[in-house]
This record gives sequence, structure tokens and C-alpha cells, in this order.
Amino acid sequence: MSMDLTTRKTVSSQPLREHSRGDRPVRRSLFRRLLRWGGFAFIFLVAIIFGGFLHFADSITTLKPPLDPKADAIVVLTGGYQRIDQAVELLRTGAGNRLLISGAHPTTTPTQIRKLTQSSASLFSCCVDIGYDALDTIGNAREAAKWIHARGYKSVLVVTNNYHMPRSLAELKYVDPSTDFIPYPVVNSDLKTKNWFTDPNALRTMISEYAKVLLAGARNLTGLGRPIGLRSRQPIEDDD
Repeated sequence: MSMDLTTRKTVSSQPLREHSRGDRPVRRSLFRRLLRWGGFAFIFLVAIIFGGFLHFADSITTLKPPLDPKADAIVVLTGGYQRIDQAVELLRTGAGNRLLISGAHPTTTPTQIRKLTQSSASLFSCCVDIGYDALDTIGNAREAAKWIHARGYKSVLVVTNNYHMPRSLAELKYVDPSTDFIPYPVVNSDLKTKNWFTDPNALRTMISEYAKVLLAGARNLTGLGRPIGLRSRQPIEDDD
């Protein structure tokens, strides 16, 4: 009786072991298939990102200001006095009725900016506002939108560096989709040359800004992870 029982246990366990062994090739095949398709997906994603970068770089290096700029007002995003110089010149020539300098450092006075741009005191006193609240590009957009809505402007010239323009427009349109934002890029000579990709500094700037554009696009698409970007920590309501 004991031998028969042992024999039954041995026989009954054989199909289970054989079934388990038979599953292994199936699992290996499935794993290899997933690995292969994952590799294809990764290569495809890299190709899309690289192609997007080439398109971004081409659009930046060929970006030019309008020949006859005209709008209700002008907004310049701080980051260099070359931008402010250009914005003040646009105001002086009548391209806009009023100028907002967004994102100025709290220690910077209107007099300092006026002297650096060699502008008249009358121009600054009548037609220039300085915003001290913005900390970054998102803050610039919120500060500018608040100023635009308070004054009822419908069209605004946006002055910033050419490589910074796509992200600036994306943030401005996200916060204020009803305003017509007209890009007026300040052209960076390093990025305008044909061999910018051989210049480590220019290449680093382009890659860094492209990464920020991708992050801003994902953030605006999902609505997640948007910092306030303001010193006051009191954002205006975003218009989705």
C-alpha cells in the first residue's frame, strides 16, 4: 500500500513539473518581445526629441522681429539690458503706448534703468512701469497678464532673446489666451551664425532652453507642477 501511494504522488506531480517547464519558453519569448518593442519605442522617442530640437534650433536662428512693429503696449522680460534697450527704443518710436519691464530685481531703481538705457525722464515718468514681482518666466507671464488686464490692452509686443521667445509665448498664452502677443526677438549673434552648434556655449544654451520648452509644454498640458513664480505668492487666476 505504501509503495502504491508513493507511485501515485510521483505520477501526479509529473504533469505539474512538465507544465511549469513548458511555460518557461513562453515567458522568455514574451520577455524578448517586450524588450524588443521597448527598444523600438525608445529609439522612436529619441528620434522625435532630436527632430524636435533641430526644428526648435532652426526656428530660433531664423526668428526675426517684425519690420513695422505696432501694438497697444510692450512687455520686456528682464534678463539683460540689451532687451530693455530694445524695448525702450520701441516705446520711443511709438511701437506701443506703454512699457512694462517685468521681473526687475527689487534693488534696481527706475532711475538706474533710465540712465542705463539713456532715456529721458519724461518718457519714463509717463509711459514706463517696472514690475518687481516676477521670479521666472512663469512669474513674468502672470505679472504681465495682470498689468495687461488692468489697462485693457488687446495686443502686446513681447521683447526677449530669440532663444527665450518660444517658452515666453507659451507661458503668456497659457495665462492669458485672449491677448494677441506679438514676438519681438532680440537676436543673439552667437545663435545666428551658421556654425552655432560648434560653439559649446551656444549649444549648451540651445539644449538647456529646448529642455525647458519641453518641460513647460508638459506642465501646461497637464496643469501639474506649475510654480507660482512670484515674490508675492499671490498669482492671478490662470485661464485654461
